[in-house]
Amino acid sequence: MIDFRVLTLFPEMFEAALGSSIIARGIKDRLISLECTQIRDFATDKHHSVDDSPYGGGPGMVMKVEPLASALDSITAVLEQPPRVILMSPQGTRLTNDLAQELALEQTLVIVCGHYEGVDERFIELFVDDEVSIGDFVVTGGELPAMVLVDAVSRFVPGVLGDLNSAHRDTFGPESDGLLQGPIYTRPSEFRGLSVPDVLTSGDHKAVEKWRQDISLNRTRERRPDLLDNESL
Repeated sequence: MIDFRVLTLFPEMFEAALGSSIIARGIKDRLISLECTQIRDFATDKHHSVDDSPYGGGPGMVMKVEPLASALDSITAVLEQPPRVILMSPQGTRLTNDLAQELALEQTLVIVCGHYEGVDERFIELFVDDEVSIGDFVVTGGELPAMVLVDAVSRFVPGVLGDLNSAHRDTFGPESDGLLQGPIYTRPSEFRGLSVPDVLTSGDHKAVEKWRQDISLNRTRERRPDLLDNESL
């Protein structure tokens, strides 16, 4: 089981996004737990401020260190062992299947959702173990990236998927060959003039495997040539 603890200004966002489908089933089966902590509850002034203007000037606002630290302290105080603390940030390490699989081995993950121009650097220096990015772009807050992280990690928790091999063999999975997955089909065999390739209905398993390898290589060459090293080519 893995315990996700999310520090956020918008806990209600997680109820809708993660309260259904496979993640919801994992929570129901007690393979995953997910709890959101409202950062604003730990602000100490009468306005419950969680941000302030940056030292040195500049645009936007910065999330204050005190409410974040107090919110994190409220979580760590009741845990038996220190959690791994992750800040969702466009400056972080790119999220990959390898990283998701590594994180799935943790007992507790605290995921911090930043906002505004970012988080006071002292919070990062004192408490954050990893900064993680879901891509080279910026969104309005860390909640959506946090949901992506929870989903990606949860797929590697035994029992969450009907078959763990699905996570291992997917595109970018630890047992994949590093290529993009080729096209897949199911019934009906013909739809609006498009038919399933004959090889897939031939019953020739060797031919099917070769077709899948060839088309996977071609698709990777066309769409993600960066994934092909010289040896592969």
